[in-house]
Amino acid sequence: MNFLKRFCRNRGAVLGLVILLAVVAFALLAPSLYPSSPWRMVGRPFMAPFALERFPLGTDTLGRDIAAGMVHGARVSLMIGVVSTIVSLLIGVPLGALAGYAGGFVDDALMRFTEFFQTIPSFALAIVLVAILQPQLSSIVLAIGVVSWPPVARLVRGEVLSLKTREYVQAAVTIGQSTPRIIFSQVLPNTVAPIIVMGSLMIGSAILLESALSFLGLGDPNLMSWGYMVGAGRTRLLDAWWISFFPGFAIFLTVLALNLAGEGLNDALNPRLARGRE
Repeated sequence: MNFLKRFCRNRGAVLGLVILLAVVAFALLAPSLYPSSPWRMVGRPFMAPFALERFPLGTDTLGRDIAAGMVHGARVSLMIGVVSTIVSLLIGVPLGALAGYAGGFVDDALMRFTEFFQTIPSFALAIVLVAILQPQLSSIVLAIGVVSWPPVARLVRGEVLSLKTREYVQAAVTIGQSTPRIIFSQVLPNTVAPIIVMGSLMIGSAILLESALSFLGLGDPNLMSWGYMVGAGRTRLLDAWWISFFPGFAIFLTVLALNLAGEGLNDALNPRLARGRE
């Protein structure tokens, strides 16, 4: 209850959560709202929005319904954002925990490895990985996960460094618990709050990165995503602005909602920091 009260005090976070729930609802209801394929040509090309009730957002260069693409694209963009974030956490959390808890040579080696990935521009590395592995859903998710894990590792390392000197961790060492058991049962459960906050923000970054890849033609050609729709209309921005505008606005709104909700989570999970900002 205290968590909900602290979260609801942040009006921006509540607004972000409402927007996010609406986007998720549209994504889940996509097969019911638009049962046919979003790739199907249903009208004449370049039909302006609100010209016909059947096509409230107009049609694209091939006569495909933009509203159908938006709804089905929400499923793809959200799925890529969530799954790639999970991949990043699966890589970054264990590495950061091991570096922070082990210290010494292990810490130095893992942090140098992390810095190596951080010296390479993440977008450029994602382009190279997708180009090598071929543009498909699995390679896009893997590429985004690979370029996104270093900040997670650094965050978890910092948290573990502060937690491993606590009394309950020292007590676990004293009674002879193994290092993996201490990390997973005593240390990592106390890092959940900052990981959740970072994960919510990373989903938005992953959606933006996937959109940028799709805009460059490196998206999965078999999946309709918001990034693909923006890229498909980039050559007709002057005379058919709606083709890119509506999916672009959906990306903006979703990422903004994730950031607002993430800020609210941070305030709710870290009340001392929230009071300090006030």
